[in-house]
Amino acid sequence: MLGTPLSDTSKKLMLLGSGELGKEVIIEAQRLGVETIAIDRYENAPAMQVSHHSRTINMQDENELRKVVEEFQPDYIVPEIEAINTEFLLELEKEGFNIIPTARTTNLTMDREGIRRLAAEELSLPTAKFEFAETLEEFKTGVKKIGIPCVVKPIQSSSGHGQSTVKTEDDIVKAWNFALEDSRGDSTKVIIEEFIKFDSEITLLTVREKSGDIKFCDPIGHIQVSGDYRESWQPQLYSNDVMIKCQEVAHSIVDNLGGTGIFGCELFIRGDEVLFSEISPRPHDTGMVTLISQNMTEFELHVRAILGLPIPEIKTIVKGAASHVVLADRDSDKISFSGVEEALKTPNSSVRIFGKPTSRPHRRMGVCLATGENTDDARQKAENMSKKISIIYKN
Repeated sequence: MLGTPLSDTSKKLMLLGSGELGKEVIIEAQRLGVETIAIDRYENAPAMQVSHHSRTINMQDENELRKVVEEFQPDYIVPEIEAINTEFLLELEKEGFNIIPTARTTNLTMDREGIRRLAAEELSLPTAKFEFAETLEEFKTGVKKIGIPCVVKPIQSSSGHGQSTVKTEDDIVKAWNFALEDSRGDSTKVIIEEFIKFDSEITLLTVREKSGDIKFCDPIGHIQVSGDYRESWQPQLYSNDVMIKCQEVAHSIVDNLGGTGIFGCELFIRGDEVLFSEISPRPHDTGMVTLISQNMTEFELHVRAILGLPIPEIKTIVKGAASHVVLADRDSDKISFSGVEEALKTPNSSVRIFGKPTSRPHRRMGVCLATGENTDDARQKAENMSKKISIIYKN
């Protein structure tokens, strides 16, 4: 049963992490009459700008988290970023709070070690070869085992932070230091992965409903730079055999994780082989293309699943769609945008300016969306749109 916001009948959704993806989740929740609370570590985060309530706290501090949860008594607590005290979420769940999708899932997926061991060792899913290391000596040994080139990531980070590729022995110490500098939390552990020469990398958005039923969106192709998304497109077409394998991998891990909501399952495709890479228990940045490609966006799907509402057939409603990010190139707290009007002259297009209060090099500040006769056409349109938008910095 749904209620009315700001009244005794309201259902309350608390978002932990209030960036551009959270902003779209808040908007979808409000369309269904849900009262929303946006939490983040900095003021005026994008989702805060459209939420009923907002608070700025250190989400890794148990006491601060406890204070806001007790203040609002939310019906749903929805983690949207990694920089959260996930151990405390386990405690909150034991007290009766509803963590989306579950506290265990959030705890596992925020930790690359936990999710990789689950996928490879418990579920026997195909993955790249990997090793973990907590000291420089262990790291050097791990690199030797995996071989050069190899990919190095902190076990706790997001959006490519701390990720690098070891191409020569001279890169080993630099990669170790870089991973530790950008690691989230207190962990000094890193993962060393086999460098996969894949044909393509996809996100398979996978929805788990309250009933336990699992549904899939069409695969989303994407390009990442240093582990951070730059463009995405839908659909990424494969043979029926590869599609079945993709869905089998995603179904296996999502069903094990449980709970409700959308999961972004990242997969490598190499010939007819499908390898599991990572999974996020929330809307995925590459899934922003669904704002223009599907009958229901990934954000609407997430909210419907959270609320236990029906999810009919998910359809890609265009021949091809694409997204392309608008990136900052410097630090500033006075930002404006020019060229949006030129970009929007593109037929069947849309622009999202995220409203982030500050910029830094390589930070996503907006995204351009376009449809086309096919994905190549849509990708070209979205890229051209992004080139027309300039960020103006005033200090």
